[in-house]
Amino acid sequence: MDARRGAGERLSALKSRPGAAKANDFEGAAYAKPLKSIDDLVEAGLVAPSEALRAVGNRYAVAVTPQIAALIDRADPDDPIARQFLPDARELETTAAELADPIGDEAHSPVPGVVHRYTDRVLLKLVSVCPVYCRFCFRRESVGKSGALDSETLARALDYIDAHAEISEVILTGGDPLAASPRRLRAVAERLSATPHVRRLRVHTRVPIAAPDFVTADRLTALRASRKTLVVALHVNHARELSPGAEAAIARLKAGGAELLSQTVLLRGVNDNAAALNALLRACAAMGVAPYYLHHPDLAKGTGHFRLSLRRGREIYAELGRLRGGLPLPRYVLDLPGGFGKIPIEAPYLTQNEDGSWRARDRFGVEHRYEECFEASREGGSPQFPAGETTMRARE
Repeated sequence: MDARRGAGERLSALKSRPGAAKANDFEGAAYAKPLKSIDDLVEAGLVAPSEALRAVGNRYAVAVTPQIAALIDRADPDDPIARQFLPDARELETTAAELADPIGDEAHSPVPGVVHRYTDRVLLKLVSVCPVYCRFCFRRESVGKSGALDSETLARALDYIDAHAEISEVILTGGDPLAASPRRLRAVAERLSATPHVRRLRVHTRVPIAAPDFVTADRLTALRASRKTLVVALHVNHARELSPGAEAAIARLKAGGAELLSQTVLLRGVNDNAAALNALLRACAAMGVAPYYLHHPDLAKGTGHFRLSLRRGREIYAELGRLRGGLPLPRYVLDLPGGFGKIPIEAPYLTQNEDGSWRARDRFGVEHRYEECFEASREGGSPQFPAGETTMRARE
């Protein structure tokens, strides 16, 4: 059976579950309800009952849309889609090196909802909810706990952007900004249209993959009300995520005038080989999506089973370059803890010390010590933690 046709048939089966046709909690949705708890996932046959998984569900947000559930190959214990979205008991294991805010958003938040890390651009965290929750998310400590910025907080955030003429780009993030209603998106876009120093509006989203029905004409019209260059950065990690529904949503974005970019996280057990990454880049290129970033996984709590070493990441990236044969590559980057920004994973920005730690040079030329935290036993060594640190069980 063709894999994409099989996904459609599995989606039909999921929608026929008792109660599955109820409206979900996201504005404007018109399809089956997401699986939003461990009990929902057990009922759908996607996980087995487990007290450890219930503890994970109590600690971190859980949601799997019918579109994502339909892509999961239940016969494959190492399915790369399941690994990204289904809770895992290993999420309860943390180390002291892992951080609630691994890329330092809070250190650069002048007003609630805004992150101003780079001089010429800001993040605007419009919502804190997503249609799906990735198990490796670097904002997993904050997403899923509330809805959208209230009107007063949003107004203060937009006032900050108005007052800073150096800002030429606003990046909508969250949560997933395309989970916001068309009305809220239009209000933001219209306000930005009156801000002449803002030239680009960028949207970081998983929606075209996870909930393609959210990519509606109303939302696209709302975003275009900004009268800025519209860029959509699509988070996609594996070629199998690009279902027929996702392809149609991407086509709607392209037809709506959006410039399309892809960003990917390098994840153990999902895409940690050059062939998988090359297949993804080829599939994206066929849909008019250009490569942007390949992110090394962050030090988010409970995500050690997704991380691989920088050495292994460099090997994969070098092999990817050979496979691509001159075709465009994403930039392989590390987001430095503490809010110091992204750096390319290459010399002179990143060099290894004799003790195994790394010397990272940020965009200002300031050097920082970076110590890895990953399951080195899977790379032929002992578990790699910063000196003096051990794995601990997260307390509930």
